[in-house]
Amino acid sequence: MSLPASILVGVTGKAVYIKVRGKGSFQNSPALKEFARQMFERGQRIFIFDLAECSVMDSTFMGTLAGMALRLRESSGVLLVRNVNERNFELLRNLGLNNLFEIEPNADVAVRDLDSASTLETDGGVSRSEHAACMIEAHEALVNADPENLARFKDVLEYLRQDLRAGAAR
Repeated sequence: MSLPASILVGVTGKAVYIKVRGKGSFQNSPALKEFARQMFERGQRIFIFDLAECSVMDSTFMGTLAGMALRLRESSGVLLVRNVNERNFELLRNLGLNNLFEIEPNADVAVRDLDSASTLETDGGVSRSEHAACMIEAHEALVNADPENLARFKDVLEYLRQDLRAGAAR
């Protein structure tokens, strides 16, 4: 039985710690993206993810990580992913994200105990169009991270853009 998806967050000194439990997906990506934006605006430039309890990630979630890493790279920031299972490591590597941020499959040091940290509210009032916009931005970040990803996500991006336009016309 898999854990229900949740994201625990905490800030210690100059680092933002994020622990993903369950599935990293398009459902929790908008909340993660907004949290990261707020932390970035507060001057945080070190983001450390613990994926020890993350069972799987979809392309939107990985694109959200890529978007964060690209933004951090512009300001000499760092995104570090630790304790990645073999499946998730392969997913990240296949999309070329191992060239964008540091991945430690089995870090000796786990991300700080975040059991008492805040749980990111991931089922908040995000509209369908906001979800679609987040998914488009995430997939564009995957393409920016590695141009070979365009062939993988060209149809997804076109579908999402059409869906967003159709939603705006309603």
